[in-house]
Amino acid sequence: MKRREFALAAAAASLPALWSLPVQAQSGQGYLELKQRATVSAPAGQIEVIEFFSYGCVHCKNFAPIFEAWKKTVAKDVSVRMVHVGFNKSFEPLQRIFITLETLGQADAMNAKVFKAVQDERKALNKPDVLFPWVAEQGLDRAKFESIYNSFSTASQVKRSMQLQDEYQVEGTPAIGVAGRYYTDGSMAGGFERMVQVTNQLVERERKRGA
Repeated sequence: MKRREFALAAAAASLPALWSLPVQAQSGQGYLELKQRATVSAPAGQIEVIEFFSYGCVHCKNFAPIFEAWKKTVAKDVSVRMVHVGFNKSFEPLQRIFITLETLGQADAMNAKVFKAVQDERKALNKPDVLFPWVAEQGLDRAKFESIYNSFSTASQVKRSMQLQDEYQVEGTPAIGVAGRYYTDGSMAGGFERMVQVTNQLVERERKRGA
């Protein structure tokens, strides 16, 4: 499903529907080079790699262990982070969950649990009266989580996430952006394993040109 079709289909849903890999014409190189460079947050000398994902995306859930294993192999000059997409307003609660967990330093520990709760257990974590008790059940500080979730800082980060996904022209998830210059996804690359291989190639290409 393409982004535009998804936006129409998900508009009536209480949670973002499961996202499908986009189908995009590609010449075989497995990635796109952006015409205009996207914003990069990594410090000088670091090559930034971003995974664009959604907790409501079944492909993101399946890709997660592959991406986590790959992260453990990267060199010290590679800065890896995740960005939760927001293709329409219904995504914002999940974006806030991820940003809050990241702020608390709990994203790596909790991502799999959120995927399971949203997709397997069908918990409506987009609703505060469901989310906050669930957070407490996971052993997190509910008051602190609520404060960060509802903060102006988190709202600002939601906006920045959406700006970044637009700069990278993200059309589906999971997708990967490299150094503000390149974009790839499973459809372009030809599968998830190939997707990380393409990412490695792009990192090496950026390393040779000097990040």
